[in-house]
Amino acid sequence: MSQIANVAFFRKQVLLENKIVKAAKESVKEINNALVHELILGVALDSKKHSMMLSALVGKYTKPTPLLAENLTEKLRKKIDEHIRLEQEAVDTYRELLKRIEDDSERIVINAIIHDEIEHHELLKRIHKMIIEKETLAEKDLWDMIWKDSQFHGSPGGG
Repeated sequence: MSQIANVAFFRKQVLLENKIVKAAKESVKEINNALVHELILGVALDSKKHSMMLSALVGKYTKPTPLLAENLTEKLRKKIDEHIRLEQEAVDTYRELLKRIEDDSERIVINAIIHDEIEHHELLKRIHKMIIEKETLAEKDLWDMIWKDSQFHGSPGGG
C-alpha cells in the first residue's frame, strides 16, 4: 500500500475506533452492575488507545518526525526503563494474585490485565529499541557524518 493509502486507511480506522468508544459509553449509561459497566468501559479505553496509536501512524506520514536530541533521549530512556520495570512488577504481582483467586469472574479479569501488562511491557521494550537506540543522534555522530565520513571532509573538493 502507498503512504497515501496507509494514511487514508489509518484515518478511517481512527473514526471507527472513536465510534466504538462512543457506542460503549452509550451502552452502559443505564447499567448499574459495576462489573459489566467497568469492563465495557475498559474495552472502550482500549479502543481509545487504538485511536491514539493510529493517529500516531498518521502523524508519521503527515507531521515532522525530527530525530530525538541526545539530552532528551536520555531522559526518555530513563522514563521508559522505569515504565518497563513497573510493568514487569505489575505482571509479577498479578500472577501472584492469580494463584489465590478462586472466583471465575475475578480470574477472567486478572488474566486480561496480565495479558495487557505483558503487551505493554513488550511494546515499551520495542519502543526503547526502535526509538531510543535507533534515533538518537549524538552530536559526535553528526560531526562524524559531516567530517569523518564525508568524502571531502566537509569542504568542497577536500582539504
